[in-house]
Amino acid sequence: MKKMNDLGNHISEFEKQMPQGWVWDDTRAFLAVARHGTLSGAATELNLGIATLSRRIERLEKALKLPLFVRLQSGYQLTEEGSRLIAKAEALEIAAADFSSEVSVHEPLNGRVRLATAENLANGLILPALPEFCRQFPGITLELMTNSATVNLHRRDADLALRMVKPESGHVTMRRLGSLGYGLYCSAEYAAQRVTHSDSGNYDNDRFIAWGDMETQLPAAQWIARVLQGRAPVLTTTTLANQVVAAKAGLGLAVLPHFVTLNTGLICLDANIGIEQSIYLVVQSDLNHSRRIRAVADFLIDLVDRNQALLSG
Repeated sequence: MKKMNDLGNHISEFEKQMPQGWVWDDTRAFLAVARHGTLSGAATELNLGIATLSRRIERLEKALKLPLFVRLQSGYQLTEEGSRLIAKAEALEIAAADFSSEVSVHEPLNGRVRLATAENLANGLILPALPEFCRQFPGITLELMTNSATVNLHRRDADLALRMVKPESGHVTMRRLGSLGYGLYCSAEYAAQRVTHSDSGNYDNDRFIAWGDMETQLPAAQWIARVLQGRAPVLTTTTLANQVVAAKAGLGLAVLPHFVTLNTGLICLDANIGIEQSIYLVVQSDLNHSRRIRAVADFLIDLVDRNQALLSG
């Protein structure tokens, strides 16, 4: 209780430094607009209407008697006076978060947590270990979203995410947990047939199972494109599960994460093709002190750590 009082006093001291008419919500609005550079992005983060957000910025500018932003056609740009206030505003944010964390110690560990991730990580890593988590935290309902290409933490579609793409913006906390390694795989039958038409280490006579046009940004898709050099693949798919099944059927070679090939009977022709993706845990910053969010995050951190050898191959 003493620590809660100290934190409350800490925030009050900051409040005393601010002018009459200032409220904490206006500072949150100021930080969100500064980070996003647009009212629309900040409004989405704060779950506010754009008009409400605009009023809060105007109210803060009036209270401070300072212009905080230059309104441009492309968005909001901090003025020199606004830039000088960022450090103080972030100190307020940290103090408020610390205060909230003390309050949340008494928060019951129940409720819904929305986790976004790739389907291969969900099926191959998270779901097999989930019974252990459910026994420890029976009150938490995990909502697993594997259509992660359309899930956006900045829009608050999810509370946290385990993904292979590093976020470049937004009010999120990020941590690199490990890496995902890839190899070149095929069925035993395809490997046996391949010996008869092997071309001394290259893949000119091989059939490839590739990704569709919507997935050309994937490292595996780019590796196959470099090897094929304009040749057509035997098959394109939009899911990793399809590629595993196609490779097992003997259709051709597939570039797959090592851990998804366990117990599939697939043969690894090359375990080190130079593809490795980092695995990131991304959490909404203002949810970082929620005990139920922290419980899921800690579960994921431990899960990736325990399985790092398997994931990296």
